[in-house]
Parts: sequence; C-alpha cells; structure tokens
Amino acid sequence: MASSSTWATRAEERPPDSRRRLIIAGAAGNILEWYDFSIYGFFALAIGQHFFPSRSQSTELIDAYGAFAAGFLMRPVGAVLFGRIGDRRGRHHALMLSVLAMALPTFIIGLLPTYQDIGISASILMVVMRLIQGLSVGGEYTSSVVFMVEHAEQSRRGVVGAFGSAGAFGGVLLGSAVGTVIAMLMPQAALEAWGWRIPFLLGISIGVAGYFIRRELRDDDGSGHPEAPPFGEVLRSEWRRIVQIAGVKVLDAVGFYLMFVYSTTYLSDIVGFTHRRALAINTLSMAVALMMLPLAGALSDRIGRKPVLTATAIMVILFAWPLFNLLWHPALRVPIFGQVGFAILIALFDGVTPAVAVEAFSPRVRCTAVAISHNLVMALLGGTAPMVATYLIDKTDSEMAPPVFLMVAAAVSLGCVVTLSETARRPLAN
Repeated sequence: MASSSTWATRAEERPPDSRRRLIIAGAAGNILEWYDFSIYGFFALAIGQHFFPSRSQSTELIDAYGAFAAGFLMRPVGAVLFGRIGDRRGRHHALMLSVLAMALPTFIIGLLPTYQDIGISASILMVVMRLIQGLSVGGEYTSSVVFMVEHAEQSRRGVVGAFGSAGAFGGVLLGSAVGTVIAMLMPQAALEAWGWRIPFLLGISIGVAGYFIRRELRDDDGSGHPEAPPFGEVLRSEWRRIVQIAGVKVLDAVGFYLMFVYSTTYLSDIVGFTHRRALAINTLSMAVALMMLPLAGALSDRIGRKPVLTATAIMVILFAWPLFNLLWHPALRVPIFGQVGFAILIALFDGVTPAVAVEAFSPRVRCTAVAISHNLVMALLGGTAPMVATYLIDKTDSEMAPPVFLMVAAAVSLGCVVTLSETARRPLAN
C-alpha cells in the first residue's frame, strides 16, 4: 500500500503533460456521463406527458421526477460496486466500466415506445433505464475525482478536484446547451412530441467518445489495493467519517439539482417563461458556474477548505430567498442575475468538496468510502430535490418553498463543515 509520502512523491514526479492528460481524461469522462444522466431533467415535462400520463400536469411532473429520483436509488449500489472495483483492481477499471454502462440505456430511452403505445410497460421500462444509469453514475464521479486528486501535486489538490466537479457541471451544461439548440430549431409542439428524444439518441456517440478518451489511462502508480477490506469492514471502521462527509455534501446535492436541473422546469412551468428561454438562462448560469469551480478549488488551496465552505454556506442562507425573488421579475436580465448568483454560490461550495472528500480517507478504502458518502446524500437529497420542490409548491401553494429547502440544506452542511479538520496542506492519509 502506498504511503502518503509515496503518493505525494509520485504526483510531484509526473511530467506536467502527463498530469494534464490525467485531468483531461477524468474531467472529460464526467462531461460525457453527466450529459447522459442530466438531459432527462431538462425534458421532464415532455417525458411525464408520454410515459406517466395523468389528468393533472403537476402529477405527471411529480411522477416523471420520481423516475428521475429512481436513478439515484441505484447510486449507492453503484458506489459499492465501482468503489470496490476501484479499490481492488484500480481506478482505471472502474472508470472504463462506468462510461460503457451509461451510454446504452441513454440511447434506449431515446427509442422507447410511449405509454400510449404499450401502456404501463413504457413507464416500467423508463424506470429500469434510469436505474441502470444510476448504477453507472454511482461509480463514475467519485472514481474519477479520487483518481485525479491522488495524482495531483499537494499544493493543487483543491483545484484538480474542482476540475472533477467541472466535468460534471460541463456535462449538465452540454445537455442544457443541446436542449436549448433543439428547442430553438423546432416548434414547441414538435419538441414535446418527439424532439426531446434527440439528445438521448446522441448519447451513444458521446459514450463511445468517453470510452476512447479513457482507454489510455493506467493505474501505473499502483493505486489498486487487492487487500482492500470488505464493504462491511469499511462501514464499521469509517461510518462516522462517511456520515460527516455526506453531511458536508447536503448543500452540494440539493443546490446542484435544485438550481441546475429543476430550475428549467421552475422557470417555465411556475414562473411562465418559454421552455427555450428557461433553458437559455440555465445554460448561461451553468457556464458561469463552470468558470467559478477551478477558482474555488484554487482559493481553498491557498486559504484552506473550511473557510471557503463556511463562508459559502452562510451566504446561501442569507441570499437564497432574495435571489429566488429575482427569478420572478418581468425583465429578463433580472432573473438571469438571480440564476447567475446561485451559480456562483453553488460553484464556490462544489469546487471544494471533491478534495475534502478524497483527503478524508486512506487509500485502501478511499474509492469505496468517497463513493458511499457522495452517493448516499445524492440518492436521498439530490435526485429527490426536483420532486420534493414540486411537491412542496403543490402542497404549500407557495412558489417560494424551494429557497427554504435550499436554506435548510445549507444550514445542515454548515453544521458538518465546522466539525471538519483542515486538510488543505496535509499529505494524503496513509
């Protein structure tokens, strides 16, 4: 097993070009995976009409987001499966398998017959495809982040980890951009009837690209650990730290899926923007977040992880309500300002959490423990965030329920952040 000094030495000895290739491969795989996984959220309204029909549009949307959330139920299973593969056989094997397991179900979703064609079987097949996608993405993000941070220089672990988050954001941005282009090129009726299938069908080519990008990666520094302990032992020995890191990521989970996946539906279905305008606003805000993520990671390398996370969580608590109010302003530039404000705050938080999670665990259990902590909170709170927000609005008859949800998430994360030890300047645990 590699010691902390060995990890640092190997990272420092890598040529700059080699380190850049590792970062590009890790981030590119995340882009491709998260494009596939997130486009469902952007077309939830059309999917609800075709696969979960109901007399109430609100019920259709809740059911569609229920299938979206179902994919997250498999993420902890994927975390265990791919985490074990990553710890025992090496990060490279986990990364390759996860890309392949995402592309096929995404393509199939684009071909599925609707409820009108085959009845309840269509709904079941949609949920099954989401479950397979969830299994894949459960091991993708964390495996790539562990791979990237382990190979980073000690003084740059924050910014390198942030590029892992940037890959995920980039994938959602790509999905939003593709959705925006398609919405601009066809009438709304055609988009809802069949145009929503196009981004899913494109997923197969994106998956193939991800496979070839990562094919050359190798765990040439011995990051596989055949003696990695069984899953039960990992839970027994690391459960406190796993719960702690999961708690830190509550704002990460709720903020990301509320403001970058659900927001398109909120702006179109609740506020009243056209779907193409809502997608355009979301695409712009994600582009801003994408630029902010590396800056957040670099800032945490300079001043520490805890100060950045603490300040950001407090700002979310203070500004979530007024920023949400801006989304209702009739002038287009004002909702854009509100959405961009959320993008900056969420990116400041999400740009730091990858390094925090990797630095919390030893190499023998790192892939498994990071995957469990991340996917546990994503399954419980991330994937359900759009459904919960829709439900809260429906039951409280208040369009301002989502910011309260976000503020509560920020308060929970803040409480967990204060319990962390500062790890920015420490060698990776041995």
